[in-house]
Amino acid sequence: SPQRRRGLRLRLGGAARDAAWAAGIFAPLTPPPMQLPLDLRSDDPVLTDDQGRRKLYVAVAGNIGAGKSTLTKILAEYFGWNPFYESVDDNPYLSDFYADMPRWSFNLQVYFLSSRFRHQKDIERAPQSVVQDRSIYEDVEIFARNLHNMGLMDGRDYENYAALFAIMTAYLQPPDLLVYLRASVPTLVRQIQSRGRDFETGIRLDYLERLNGLYEDWIERYPHPKLVIETDSLDFVKEPEDRFQILSRIESRLYGLFPERSEPVEG
Repeated sequence: SPQRRRGLRLRLGGAARDAAWAAGIFAPLTPPPMQLPLDLRSDDPVLTDDQGRRKLYVAVAGNIGAGKSTLTKILAEYFGWNPFYESVDDNPYLSDFYADMPRWSFNLQVYFLSSRFRHQKDIERAPQSVVQDRSIYEDVEIFARNLHNMGLMDGRDYENYAALFAIMTAYLQPPDLLVYLRASVPTLVRQIQSRGRDFETGIRLDYLERLNGLYEDWIERYPHPKLVIETDSLDFVKEPEDRFQILSRIESRLYGLFPERSEPVEG
């Protein structure tokens, strides 16, 4: 039963918990309606998935190489959510952008905005809970702003893009929970190198540092429910204990005793 599995989580430790994980004992828990986060309740009709559970929308945010796609896949498999991944390999502008940023910056950002806006509409129409690889807010708050600050997108293009972004996002709902993967530049570089994408070989260290600064400024101002996860000392790909820690914290924020907390949780 769900109660028995929750009890097992609290009692098991170390190798025993890892074995239980591998055996599938730590299956996703389905909370009763009264355990839903207070900030998800309203007088509007309650959206549910095809199994009668409250429909949730979770977004994973973070710098290039922070592990967003990997965590999105893990969350989708663990909770049974529908994943929405960022368009990277099929992006027609990315290689050109890294080769000549001033020429292609506006084109790239409009492509990302268009792609993620379609994702947002698909998310709102989806019958089940969803998890998204990178939020739409990062486009204007991080990447377009950074390009403008670096002189790689002129003022006219940036103002045009920001106005378009504001109009489009006014019609969208924010995530029920934003998970921010905080990572230092050395961690980002190590993970970028390990995945071996040719178009990322030209990314400069100062570019990643600028993005990290903008991420920290944005996540501090982000007004909706969020969870900040320190990833420098975690390996949620290879280490079951680290993966379990992240999943437990996300599950607690969505289904726990005090899910109404909206401030970031460091760790």
